[in-house]
Amino acid sequence: MKYVLRPYQQEAVERTVAHFRQTDDAALIVLPTGAGKSLVIAELARIAKQKIMVLAHVKELVEQNAEKYISFGFKASIFSAGLKQKSLTEQVTFASVQSLARNTDKLTDAYSLLIIDECHRVSGDEQSQYGQVITSLKKQNPNLKVLGLTATPFRMGMGWVYHHHYHGFVRGDKDAPFKKCIFELPLRYMIKNGYLTPPHEVDAAISHYDFSSLPSDSFGRYSIENMNALLKDSTRATKAIIKQVIEYSEQRHGVMIFAATVMHAKEITGYLPEDSTALITGDTDNNERDRIINQFKAKKIKYLVNVSVLTTGFDAPHVDYIAILRPTESVSLYQQIVGRGLRLSEGKKDCLVIDYAGNGFDLFYPEVGSKKAQSDNEPVQVLCPGCGFANIFWGKTDGEGKVIEHFGRRCQGLLDDGEEQIQCDYRFRFKECEQCGEQNDIAARQCQSCGAMMADPDDKLREALNLKDALVLRCSGLSAQLLAKGLLKISYYDEDGASCDEVFNLANDTGRFIFNKQFGKRAAPGFTPMDWQSAEQVVNLQQQLLAPDFVIARKNKKYGWKVAEKLFDYQGSFRKANQLSSSPYEM
Repeated sequence: MKYVLRPYQQEAVERTVAHFRQTDDAALIVLPTGAGKSLVIAELARIAKQKIMVLAHVKELVEQNAEKYISFGFKASIFSAGLKQKSLTEQVTFASVQSLARNTDKLTDAYSLLIIDECHRVSGDEQSQYGQVITSLKKQNPNLKVLGLTATPFRMGMGWVYHHHYHGFVRGDKDAPFKKCIFELPLRYMIKNGYLTPPHEVDAAISHYDFSSLPSDSFGRYSIENMNALLKDSTRATKAIIKQVIEYSEQRHGVMIFAATVMHAKEITGYLPEDSTALITGDTDNNERDRIINQFKAKKIKYLVNVSVLTTGFDAPHVDYIAILRPTESVSLYQQIVGRGLRLSEGKKDCLVIDYAGNGFDLFYPEVGSKKAQSDNEPVQVLCPGCGFANIFWGKTDGEGKVIEHFGRRCQGLLDDGEEQIQCDYRFRFKECEQCGEQNDIAARQCQSCGAMMADPDDKLREALNLKDALVLRCSGLSAQLLAKGLLKISYYDEDGASCDEVFNLANDTGRFIFNKQFGKRAAPGFTPMDWQSAEQVVNLQQQLLAPDFVIARKNKKYGWKVAEKLFDYQGSFRKANQLSSSPYEM
């Protein structure tokens, strides 16, 4: 059996060869689910002149990749306890990372290339299973090339698994496990060109679960206890949802249902036809899991319910209905789930996708790189005033689609000075060092420039609240008023109507410098920071001024309340204006 690469698969291979001819830096390729990563792997293995290792995290993926390669008439070794084979004799080995990590002493040959499938699982930790395998392989070949393949190069809590993109922007930290994304193919391209089945996303006209009130951790995960408590009170909704699933699936061939918890999955299973339904959880015995999957692929089972175990490494092309009954704050995970139903299959025209959990993601959303802090946030494009790069951040838009707020911190654009590429240093939000004036990330504890320790804004607020002669204003807005030629009064207001004022003299260089130091580097949403030249200009364009989050004023016998400090870009324990309280620091 021969194979012919699709144009994008050939380009991915060529990009890989070109990259590793120039450097040993670990590289990454992003291909949507169903794009044929196994063919890219097969071609790279075919043209290699030395030994190659292909790693995957589940035995099903190891088996799929190996079978595809062997089907083209090539020989390969398989090293996987789950597949009951532990061989390293052939030039190409397909291995389970768990099995190989337990047998690193057997890695005595030099491998030229390590390919990691579903590489978003790699953390960069040398003590992890991936880290142990990479370390062992590099002992035999210090110039080992490492290539990752994934549909979703992002992990909640960790972020992007690569540092920068070939299009010229920064994603992850400098110590991300992969240095560069060398090729990426959009999901929309795959669908438009007929390589994947079109999704048919439907908004179910029945009750949805409302997980929005549940807290999540930094990985975007919800506690099982919280979800079970909510779902226990949603039995009526679950019955109605499954009734609709059954109704909508009459003309469908394979239905995958993604449940929130094991308890939830068992409840769902109880509402489905017993003779055509199966459940897989993390505790399902391996042999039983294999039996269920084989029955599902053979279409002997129509409804496959699972809890967080079939989001990657699972291939059943006939799936044409995805029912999402679990919450997620990860665009990537949402895309992985839907991707289970987008593979091509004979007679399959589309894949019905219904999100009953109210996740609110569009399948074609770009991954933003941080948690979706509020349910009405959406990806927005924000141009950098410094370099012009079009950033994608979480934000909000008005009825006409205009960005009215965004939550980006630093520009993600890459600048090339001829010798190296460095990240643009423009910051949309920042904490200014009181010692040297350097702009730092808002979460920084130590100045990146002078090394000085930076004051915690919460400490400043607590200290001011404990003083009898201090006023802490939770600022909800400001106004500018012309007092006399060159004299400008800025008034700050809190949500209860209290206010305090501050006067600037913009008629001289010193006054303009002081005002621009505070207000010229920041701008209200939708506007660009500017260098203010006169009090009249400020009054006329005052809507462009960004109000601080908090204003701290001290009592002055002569002038009344005198502004002592303003806190911009605040993130901490205290509630800001017009926010619901979720902390003990209410003020």
